Amino acid sequence: MGKNTLHITNGDSLTNRLKEINLVTGEFFVWREMLCEGPTEIKIETENSIKTRKTFLKKYYRIPHSDYEEKFVSQLKKLDDLSKYNEIILWFEYDLFCHINMIAAISLLLRKEIKDTPIYLVCSGRIEHEKKLFGLCELSDALLKDQYQNKILLNIDDLEFASHVWTLYCESKPQKIAGQIKRNSSFEYLSICLRAHLQRFPNMLTGLNVLEHNILEMVDNYQIKNVKQLMGYALEYQGYYGYGDMQMKRVLARLFQFLNQTKDQLLLSERGKLALQHKKNFYNTQILNWYYGGVKKYDYLYNDETHSLLKL
Repeated sequence: MGKNTLHITNGDSLTNRLKEINLVTGEFFVWREMLCEGPTEIKIETENSIKTRKTFLKKYYRIPHSDYEEKFVSQLKKLDDLSKYNEIILWFEYDLFCHINMIAAISLLLRKEIKDTPIYLVCSGRIEHEKKLFGLCELSDALLKDQYQNKILLNIDDLEFASHVWTLYCESKPQKIAGQIKRNSSFEYLSICLRAHLQRFPNMLTGLNVLEHNILEMVDNYQIKNVKQLMGYALEYQGYYGYGDMQMKRVLARLFQFLNQTKDQLLLSERGKLALQHKKNFYNTQILNWYYGGVKKYDYLYNDETHSLLKL
């Protein structure tokens, strides 16, 4: 008897690609969430958690409750009977966006009390002889097949570690995450994603986080004509965050006070220059009721010398 496989993929684009090239067989759970932003609870499948996510996504991203039910909650039902699957394969990429979803998925699988069902990971990122990091959909058919054939079997220590990190992400003490950065596991990119997460909190000297600071540096270093072009640069050179258009638009909107638009070029305003030079702290102009998991973004400051968080 052949294997009955459940593929948990990071989105519709990859799911469609896998089907088009007939790379795999089995059933698909399409993970249409973005748990790297907004409040989260450990048990994402509960009614209260679903309500929390619906409220956040509608308020900040105008996603109707009905869309969330159709696109994500309906997928959760596919995990009601895991006993019918011989293996589960996770398809997630190297970035923070994907990794937060991935550890949430693993935590959910463990709560479903999977026993001897092997769980594999297909994770893109570094490719031999290439400088940039690649998403799964950016790979050629041959490279995607190679990634699949070399999928990683996650052991119980890996699974419990991922679930533990998800629990920490949902709790109110993000300093504990720093203690997990150097831990060894089969997740090649998890450590760097956790560091990137801590760097999303405002810098103690400027009130801006690493991503916001890097965007101002782009404006200062390159001949950028307008916000649209800046969006392209920000998406291309965001490092390990994995934000899409929706998330990056929110980031840029918060930076308008640091920018001036001339006829031919986007420039730093006086405030932008002061922020980039670490000469003024703009924390009070940036503060917002914004959550990363179980923590408010502006309740902590990031110290880039010690790579640690300070609670206000």
